[in-house]
Amino acid sequence: MKWAFIVFTALYAIALFLLAVGTFGWFGQEQDPLSGVFLMPLGLPWNILADRLGLVGAWVAILAPTINAAILYWLWKR
Repeated sequence: MKWAFIVFTALYAIALFLLAVGTFGWFGQEQDPLSGVFLMPLGLPWNILADRLGLVGAWVAILAPTINAAILYWLWKR
């Protein structure tokens, strides 16, 4: 389970970096509203649950993968 947690955390960090690059226009990249699309599959099913509960915002999409990371960490340490 250690490798799954490490791979997931690395993908999460890359997705957050791509979100920052697309949002702020770093490295000459044009600002893109779809720059956070890579966070969506990492946060499933929590982002869908949050949407059904009426929680809307960028922070929900940014923080939803942390729940999956916490579950993977718990499985690894268990």
